[in-house]
Amino acid sequence: MVATEDESAVSNLLAAYEGELNAHARYKAFAVKAEAEGMNGAASLFRAAARAEQIHASNHARVLRRMGGEATAEIRPFRVKSTLENLKTALGGEQHEIDKLYPQFLIQASSQLDTAAARSFVWAMEAEKTHARLYEDAVVAMEAGPGWTQEQLEFHVCTLCGYTAKNQEADNCPACNFVWDRFERIR
Repeated sequence: MVATEDESAVSNLLAAYEGELNAHARYKAFAVKAEAEGMNGAASLFRAAARAEQIHASNHARVLRRMGGEATAEIRPFRVKSTLENLKTALGGEQHEIDKLYPQFLIQASSQLDTAAARSFVWAMEAEKTHARLYEDAVVAMEAGPGWTQEQLEFHVCTLCGYTAKNQEADNCPACNFVWDRFERIR
């Protein structure tokens, strides 16, 4: 049974867990569409972001279980449009998480001194910032002509926090300090 003071943390973790699983499902579908349109770089980006969202969901679920909660989620219906529209949709979702969702969850977790939930939220939010930057770059590239979104690319995803990058940026993850050698390469 979850203690009363933990109810808001559990509720926030459940909302974050469901949001991440829904983003994972959307991005996997968006990757299939991008590949069908010959946008291999965009498809790789969607696959990398989908993997990161899966990592975020797993981190949230782990904290939920420690608190006595159960990680459950409903995958909501979504539409797959053109790759450019899907990139803009993904960018909007990431911005919502960065600007509103995770900051609110962090305030509540910090006020309750819930370090496990706060860490899971911080890691997810920092990774979402990398996704937003990459999606924004992809939108700009596609609007100017396909650019890198058409090339076959490889992205790197931190297997601990989901931080996502085009290239190695340091010896350790900028978000969680995990060693770069443990990053997963996604094509």
